[in-house]
Amino acid sequence: MELLIYLAIGAVAGFSAGLFGIGGGLIIVPILYLVFLQMGYDASVLMHMALGTSLATIVVTSLSSVSAHHKKGAVLWTVFRNFLPGLLVGAFLGAGVAGRLSGDVLQLIIGLFVLYMAYKMFRGAATQVNSSRQLPSAPVQTLVGGVIGVASAIFGIGGGSLTVPYLNRCGVVMQKAIATSAACGLPIALSGAIGFMFFGEQASGDLKNSIGYVQIYAFFGISVMSFVTAKLGAKAAHALSPVLLKKSFAIYLFLIGVYFIYHGIN
Repeated sequence: MELLIYLAIGAVAGFSAGLFGIGGGLIIVPILYLVFLQMGYDASVLMHMALGTSLATIVVTSLSSVSAHHKKGAVLWTVFRNFLPGLLVGAFLGAGVAGRLSGDVLQLIIGLFVLYMAYKMFRGAATQVNSSRQLPSAPVQTLVGGVIGVASAIFGIGGGSLTVPYLNRCGVVMQKAIATSAACGLPIALSGAIGFMFFGEQASGDLKNSIGYVQIYAFFGISVMSFVTAKLGAKAAHALSPVLLKKSFAIYLFLIGVYFIYHGIN
């Protein structure tokens, strides 16, 4: 029964991610939080479990995305290599930071972040490419990768909502920014998930059906189904109004953000 629940979450998360054109982390984390809450997990580790498991599932789903972008020649692999050391170290450290924060603090941080994403999506303001700007030196890109890695691990996301705007502002066209961000999402998710497993084992090594803060059944169920249904969601998106879709998802994010902030305060 438990595995069926995770398969259902994966189906919804994958379809929604394809439909709304946004990473699955923002969908998976809130749903997993509610499911783990109903399953009786200790309140002190609920958010940590949701974040760690979300990152683990992104490892699998990002493989498909990276492959598709690479076939189109859209990934800037030089930029990826410059970002890579920072992403790996940053995501692992970000998992450690999240592990030291209380569940209430994590809810507040993620609630505020989700509200910010809801605001950006509802406005629908696309970031304009500034062709007069260029990417900074390789060491600076590595440093930026570290910052993105830390933040992405704390939020339980693949980093697209942070990497794409940054590359865009540095003069990278949207298609290549998205493709390169997809490639960067793989090391973020992999290193972040390993971090949540490692630090979770140190803090709570006896969690049921889990390796640290990664729930094994949830990982397999969500990964399998989201991999399949993301393509269906992408097809459905072409038949519906993009504006309506974005505003609908923005409302969903707003409600989730308010929910997390409310529970983080109370």
